[in-house]
Amino acid sequence: MPQVTADDGVRLYYEEAGNGRPIVFVHEFAGDHRSWEPQIRYFSRTHRCIVFSARGYPPSDVPEDPEMYSQDRARDDILAVLDGLGIERAHVNGLSMGGFATLHFGLQYPERALSLVVAGCGYGAKADARERFYRETTEAAQRMEDETMAVFGKVYALGPTRVQFQNKDPRGWQEFTDRLCEHSSLGSANTMRGVQRRRPSLFDLEDGMRALTVPTLIVNGDEDDPCLDAGLFMKRTIASSALVLLPRTGHLCSLEEPALYNQVCGDFMARVEAGRWEMRDPRSMTDAIISTKEA
Repeated sequence: MPQVTADDGVRLYYEEAGNGRPIVFVHEFAGDHRSWEPQIRYFSRTHRCIVFSARGYPPSDVPEDPEMYSQDRARDDILAVLDGLGIERAHVNGLSMGGFATLHFGLQYPERALSLVVAGCGYGAKADARERFYRETTEAAQRMEDETMAVFGKVYALGPTRVQFQNKDPRGWQEFTDRLCEHSSLGSANTMRGVQRRRPSLFDLEDGMRALTVPTLIVNGDEDDPCLDAGLFMKRTIASSALVLLPRTGHLCSLEEPALYNQVCGDFMARVEAGRWEMRDPRSMTDAIISTKEA
């Protein structure tokens, strides 16, 4: 079984396919390494594609200690995958929980990133949502333990930003739900408490984002309401970024609209690899409407 080992001894399962510049895909809370199959099948034609299951997601290790789960560890587990596979720099593409980890990776290790795709990132980020997010993640983690993921996974899969996937692609959504229900109850609860609940707000990362020069693509579904304001904030703050909204799309944008997701990510990476991804023109970063000069 292919594995790399993080610096704290946790073993991370990975799969890879293809040759070329490497892309590492980082899955969301309700996903695992299998969630990126539409992207692996497409991008492995031109790139070396790597997927891995986060700690707490079999066949990766499931640490029992909740303190072994955190945003910093999620960030550094991406680094462990790169180091374990001898990859100096890679495109890093993450969704939701994986999007947060991807952004933190770019902020901490910019020299290791060719580019960043930060998709579906923003749950619980706004100040007025922090208390509710803390309460909901606490309750969800307890239900994962009490009811098991075999039961609670069916509830989680019907969240308000996931029903779009069910409506468009019932077979795809059912496959996603079945896999979610297979997840470790302990690993899921520990991840919810340690990574999700305790992560810093995106709005607390403003200074780091203003200094970020790694090419960054922000992707959101336009019906993924909790992420829309955060996406706009990241776009306005990261001068090396662009923002894409996928129409009539919820949280699971890479599965819900795989062809469109692959297109925008592929076009983005092609421009980066050609050296044609420029920083935003500073003249455009103003509150003025007609003129860039103050009256």
